[in-house]
Amino acid sequence: MNTQDILDTYVDNIIQIMTPYGSGTGFIIDDLIITNSHVVSGLKEVVISSKLIKRTIAKVIYDDNDYDLAFISLEHLASKNPLTLSSTIVKDGDTTIAIGHPYGLNYTATEGIVSKASRLQDDLEYIQIDAAINPGNSGGPLLNTQGEVIGVNTFIVQNANNLGFALPYFYVEETIKNFKNIQQINIIKCPSCKNLIQEKEIKNDYCFECGTKLAVARQRRKGYKPSGATKLIEEILSALEINVTLARRSQASWRVESGSARVEINYYENGIIIGDSKLCAIPKNKIDEIYDYLLSENKKLSYLQFSINENNIYISYLIVDSSLTLEEGKIAFKRLLTLSNEYDDILINKYKAIKLKRDEEDE
Repeated sequence: MNTQDILDTYVDNIIQIMTPYGSGTGFIIDDLIITNSHVVSGLKEVVISSKLIKRTIAKVIYDDNDYDLAFISLEHLASKNPLTLSSTIVKDGDTTIAIGHPYGLNYTATEGIVSKASRLQDDLEYIQIDAAINPGNSGGPLLNTQGEVIGVNTFIVQNANNLGFALPYFYVEETIKNFKNIQQINIIKCPSCKNLIQEKEIKNDYCFECGTKLAVARQRRKGYKPSGATKLIEEILSALEINVTLARRSQASWRVESGSARVEINYYENGIIIGDSKLCAIPKNKIDEIYDYLLSENKKLSYLQFSINENNIYISYLIVDSSLTLEEGKIAFKRLLTLSNEYDDILINKYKAIKLKRDEEDE
């Protein structure tokens, strides 16, 4: 199969994984989502989405810092065209296809070749490839021309052209077998003695077999805890009955859908907090009517303000972190969520503004 055929056939197996620390890729094998340990960032829960799965919270049930592998529980219908691990030996010069979400560009497929089928790095074999992979590709599948998984895209050499490395399929196969044999979840693999340990049996973050300090155990125990203005913003959103975990795009960015509109909240290093919604685009005709309407509405609004950037209409709330309070924040963000949807409908239906298109992952 060519690259487009492979993408079309297996795209339903490709998962986008999001945490407060960044995003990456995963893929479905049997009843598991396979990804890198560094993608899940030592968390017990992550946010996933795919063409078949709406943005939802999923549990990380296996974390292996040794192989840089993690498994996420899959509680959804599998694809009609499931991915399988390769059963053939990878050779130098083989054609490869890497699928992932580099820089948030969803379902991107890049083609290349195997530069070196077995490259030793820190006592592990890796497949060296020249297919273009970037941040966001980590944890995604590396496929052959039969659509079989030959590896997990794991890391790149910084400041080098298309120099990537994938963990070979046989490590994945071994790990899945060992994990399923113990018939337990919430497992951490000790990078020292290689034992698989149930999280509940770990005391003070040390491996009870060899005494090694388990960084992943500590990270999972502590979880993600915001602080300062970030914590206050999330308290405000929670008070408005918004699922903060699903809304969170990073440690300082949130997105909330409000009917046909979308509200973006960002906290900047200079202390400025901006909540805004890009509503719609100005039409070619009767522009003066929209301008007059927006100016008249601006006089009535409190907390919020209309603006136009290029041909896009925005409604925004801006405040410095030192001035933000729980009560004022609740009022402002509630108005922003409610009015962004209302004004979007008015501008589109009454003034014939142009409805915005949304990226497929963000629907």
